[in-house]
Amino acid sequence: MPYKRDDQLTLNVSSPRRSKESLGHVEEPPDEQIFLDNEYYTRYPNAWSRIREAIREPMAEFFGVFIMIAVGAGVDCQAVTSANKNVAATPKGDWMSISIGWACSVALGVWFSAGVSGGHLNPAITIALATFRGFPWRKVPGYIFAQLMGALCGAGVAYANYIHAIDIYEGGRHIRTVPGTASMFSTYALDYMTDVSAVFDEFLGTVTLLLVVCAVTDPRNGPLQPGMLPIAMFMTILVEGLGFGMQTGYALNPARDLGPRMLTAMVGYGKDVFTFRHQYWLWAAVITPIVIGAFLYDLFFYTGLESPLNRPCAAALRAYQRAKEVQRHRPITGADAV
Repeated sequence: MPYKRDDQLTLNVSSPRRSKESLGHVEEPPDEQIFLDNEYYTRYPNAWSRIREAIREPMAEFFGVFIMIAVGAGVDCQAVTSANKNVAATPKGDWMSISIGWACSVALGVWFSAGVSGGHLNPAITIALATFRGFPWRKVPGYIFAQLMGALCGAGVAYANYIHAIDIYEGGRHIRTVPGTASMFSTYALDYMTDVSAVFDEFLGTVTLLLVVCAVTDPRNGPLQPGMLPIAMFMTILVEGLGFGMQTGYALNPARDLGPRMLTAMVGYGKDVFTFRHQYWLWAAVITPIVIGAFLYDLFFYTGLESPLNRPCAAALRAYQRAKEVQRHRPITGADAV
């Protein structure tokens, strides 16, 4: 069977055949170099390649967030439950280890996905890029759904891995407290924080994150060398945790908070994870900070035409049309000499 291109051009390369000596043996497929050396190499050599092309970007977001949450929530679980002497003889973590662990988890997620999907890992970043950088809006729902599911599944893996430690820490399999051990998966403000203060704390952290993301991806503002974006994100999340982490848990990411919150509701923590503090988490971690950081960066620094703040106004368009008309009616140089 020949391999066909989309435009029906073919390569005379046979498909793998089963050996007569053994029905379980399959001869080696054609060497890839045959395709690479041929000008008619097809982008879709089989049916799965077409499916993969359609889902690879959302799946990169899914696995990037999955890695980020599985590792980050695992760090939280280890640091918190090991404080119980029935779980571990000595504590296995503190706030510094939590901050470093989350910074590493974000860097790993970005490293995994940046080359395929851009490494958003965050609905706030996806929406900000669609609003201010020309990221296609048609891709936004798929990215956000993949990010949310990646966070839910990553939290599920961390919960399954530490379920016995959580049982010991809580005092039994059917005992689950909010915030208690629920705070190892989602963010919960400290008791002295008012709802307004919690919103402001998360707003400040997420705006700072978006400002940094816009700066390090701006080609006119000292762009990073290839492969350095995960390092920049590591440093950003580390200082965010050390500077803004204590009071609200520095969600900075709607999917990072909502996905694990859904998981905890499913595994026995109940509706309290959603009703805690008059649903402050919805405003603090999900809605408020989405585009403010990108807006501030574009307002004062960004000069690219992708941003709606830099698109020509009506007066500029009229001036352009006038200049175009003048240029069109200008005599050709040297026409009088012909």
